[in-house]
Amino acid sequence: MTVSLPIADRATAHRFYAEALGWPTVGEPAADGIPEPLQFAVHDGLCLMLVPSGGFGWVIGDHEVAERGRSECVLGLSAADPAEVRRVVDRARAAGARVVTAPAEQPWGYAATFADPDGHLWMVTAS
Repeated sequence: MTVSLPIADRATAHRFYAEALGWPTVGEPAADGIPEPLQFAVHDGLCLMLVPSGGFGWVIGDHEVAERGRSECVLGLSAADPAEVRRVVDRARAAGARVVTAPAEQPWGYAATFADPDGHLWMVTAS
């Protein structure tokens, strides 16, 4: 399975996901040293593909992408415990994420949410 997200800048997105989440890239590097298409192996059977906004239109046709600051979905990451939630959020912040909700106990578990450089929301939860 592949989840695709629109991005503004390949180098920024590549650096963020490599530093914040530590996922390995998939594919051979292009001339800029970044794989084309830009994909990260999240886990066995799941890839995250980051597509420049202009190219994203080839996939979605006349459907509009949500403007920056508006989210149509929240992507979830599981953590083993509250300490791991805090570590992931700290790494994401250091790589350029904006923390949307600080790590805290929620009705569904210990969780935090951050926005990547393109505004995509990621919730990290330890049940």
